[in-house]
Amino acid sequence: MTLGQELDADANGQTRTALLINRSAMGSFSGANIANALALTMLGCVVAWTLVPGWFAPFDPLIGDAADKFLRPDSVHWFGTDRSGRDTFSRVIHGTHNTVYGAVISTVIGLSIGTLIGVTAGVVRGIVDTILMRLVDVLLALPGFLLALCVVSAFGPGTAKIAIGVGIAAVAPFARVARSEALRVVQLDFVDAARISGARPAAVLLRHVLLNSAGPIVALIPIELGATILSIAGLGFLGYGATPPEPEWGTLLSEGRDYLAQAWWLTSLPGIVVLCTVLASSRASRLLQRRFRI
Repeated sequence: MTLGQELDADANGQTRTALLINRSAMGSFSGANIANALALTMLGCVVAWTLVPGWFAPFDPLIGDAADKFLRPDSVHWFGTDRSGRDTFSRVIHGTHNTVYGAVISTVIGLSIGTLIGVTAGVVRGIVDTILMRLVDVLLALPGFLLALCVVSAFGPGTAKIAIGVGIAAVAPFARVARSEALRVVQLDFVDAARISGARPAAVLLRHVLLNSAGPIVALIPIELGATILSIAGLGFLGYGATPPEPEWGTLLSEGRDYLAQAWWLTSLPGIVVLCTVLASSRASRLLQRRFRI
């Protein structure tokens, strides 16, 4: 083989490699777009079910026909019916309000208190930082579900009380992320310039440090929202959620566990909805991380 033929062979090999890399990248990009679209669609459905469940539920979630009990999923009853003949799909849609309502309250509690603790600790430093972060370490040492269970056991069942208990457990992750970002931002030049120019400490903390630390904190919100949905559904499964016959995701799973042999859809299909919601929240967090280049 001559030198020219060897060069042509090398060029052809490099071209094939480049084509394979481009095809792989395009396939990966296409798959990521599909996953993102599915996640955003799922979250859009959950938001719509939370705000206007009556627009999407084909039947009354509280009233059923005893003659239609334990019907398998079909074109009329997408998720089948329960022991009272109630449409399970309608109960899942109406149960979204209670579950997501509690999850939003929990996330807001964790976000507001945790961010305030973390940013204050990162800016003030010293003994204040030590005390605040030791309190956060105590929260991290306790399993979040167990802490929420203790709060609910003390104050009684109910979606609002569950939300408070789960929200207290959600403070620690937000506090840790907020503190780490505050420590990074507070060392930047524009923060020193704001202090030298005579800005008040509260203005420096809120306007300069907090706003420039918001990216990772915002990206953490969907993750914590999914985690709180799991916790609230778990507490509802244990009987601390909405009072029957009012639907709630955890309560629906609890009601169907006694009929797994004859009506598998009563737990499987609502459980899939919970799982897809949590996975969609995780995907949304990844999108936010890319948006903020984390």
